[in-house]
Amino acid sequence: MHLPHIMPERERGRVIDEILEDRIDNLLPQLMATNDIDMWILISREYNEDPVMKTMLPSTWLSARRRTIFVFYRSPNGQMERIAIARYSVGKLLKGEWNIDVYPNQWDALMRIIKDKNPQRIGLNMSDDFGLADGLVKSEYDLLMSHLPVEYHDRIVSAERLAIAWLETRSEREIELYNHICRIGHTILRHGLSEAFIHPGVTTTDDVVWQLRNLVRDAGLDTWFHPSVSIQRADRGNEEFLRSFSRRPEDDIILHGDLLHVDFGIAYLRLHTDQQEHFYVCRPGESEAPAGLVRAFEAGKELQDILTSNFVLGRSGNELLSATLKEAKVRGMNASIYTHPIGFHGHAAGPTIGLWDQQGGVAGRGDYPLYHNTAYSIELFAASEVPEWGDKIVRIMLEQDGMFTRDGFYYMDGRQEELHLLFSQDAD
Repeated sequence: MHLPHIMPERERGRVIDEILEDRIDNLLPQLMATNDIDMWILISREYNEDPVMKTMLPSTWLSARRRTIFVFYRSPNGQMERIAIARYSVGKLLKGEWNIDVYPNQWDALMRIIKDKNPQRIGLNMSDDFGLADGLVKSEYDLLMSHLPVEYHDRIVSAERLAIAWLETRSEREIELYNHICRIGHTILRHGLSEAFIHPGVTTTDDVVWQLRNLVRDAGLDTWFHPSVSIQRADRGNEEFLRSFSRRPEDDIILHGDLLHVDFGIAYLRLHTDQQEHFYVCRPGESEAPAGLVRAFEAGKELQDILTSNFVLGRSGNELLSATLKEAKVRGMNASIYTHPIGFHGHAAGPTIGLWDQQGGVAGRGDYPLYHNTAYSIELFAASEVPEWGDKIVRIMLEQDGMFTRDGFYYMDGRQEELHLLFSQDAD
């Protein structure tokens, strides 16, 4: 396997820190202004970090230390200050401002900053709908409010929109890097499901899953979820189509004539991939997949095209879902959409575009709108009857990562354009 370049740890740390500094210096002031937040306070204790704070830690900080408090302040003239109410400076990004000799109590040090800056809107990470924007735990909130002077209480607001914007918005450098990261994911996925590792009649789906885990670890990377490999087969009933995602058999032996499906994702440079592709295991003498499977795969691509053509700035996830399903129905397709944002997390912050068990829309998360410079895993299925398999229903489950910018939507490192063929040979 020839992998695209993967940096050693020290170089990764340098790149992570450069990206983080650029985001805090250039992206954060814009986001705070757009969301009308004067002061953003993030509070976490060691090993119980706010998901947003985790993305703001420098490469040498693997967790918060004791209680760590970040304060980002935007003055009326637009100047930004970034302060850590902590015993330590946070790398080069946030200067430690807690003088324990003057303020033995950490909360008193924070109150001094608040009184000095006198912000009108103080954002805290609290959210009913978005777990990633709900990182302030109740005990820390209670302590904060018990120390905060009463006259500031009505200035506390949810920083939900700001937190989501920070998490979902990709910088120019991240956009550039993301294509490379997706190429690494594609390379590992396709090598793991290759003739080098699959022996029909012997190899099981679980063997392939663990081989993928080995390949990722050998590359010095991490998976963010346990991969899955599943089989659709001509002589199995349509109960496969109805099987839930959590009930796929693990030790299924792979045979000639199987349609394999893989779900796989990696984490690199704090960004994640999430990719699903299909492989057909040719029977002896076959040089291509049955025509019905090929048509089914084309229907899956058609559904991808319908969805991504509906990506419009400001349109909500629920609006995207509704428009796509409506068009798919007009075309006579049996379709389901469960697309999600991707970035700092695998199932990331931003608009939810359907869930596999909620095709009528998702309250809250589905009402959030599309913004530019955000990434998505285009995850869906189209189901089709395959005549060569006795009109069996086959579900083509596709997932590819893409970016939505001012120039429109595009797939990072492309998408699977046709079924991958294993053990293909001339028919003679």
